[in-house]
Amino acid sequence: MINGFKQFILKGNVIDLAVAVIMGTAFGAVVTALVQSVLMPLLAAIVGSPNFDSFALVTINGNDVKFGVLLTAVVNFLLIAAAIYFVVVMPMNAWIARRNARMGIGKDEPVVDPHVALLTEIRDLLAAEQRR
Repeated sequence: MINGFKQFILKGNVIDLAVAVIMGTAFGAVVTALVQSVLMPLLAAIVGSPNFDSFALVTINGNDVKFGVLLTAVVNFLLIAAAIYFVVVMPMNAWIARRNARMGIGKDEPVVDPHVALLTEIRDLLAAEQRR
């Protein structure tokens, strides 16, 4: 029982997952700071309010229904998604494309069915055997 647990913990994928969670948490703080300290103030300068919490506030029987809070959360989500796309995804895709072009990966090479490749190899071997 202890041996199985030891093998589970020492597997590379468990450690990789732990590192990914830690890095994701740290990166989340960077993205949150970008959105809250840069993007939301820019939006507030345009719209005139740092958030939409008081927008579409409806009171029903003394209870406040705050549609603006939902709108603020949606805007924050879109800003975070945009920040990740433009700061991480686009530069990473451009870097991968440059690397692949430099290494010659992804050029228009015909895709050969593995069965056809195997049959071609067998044919060539048989032809070489007959020539001997």
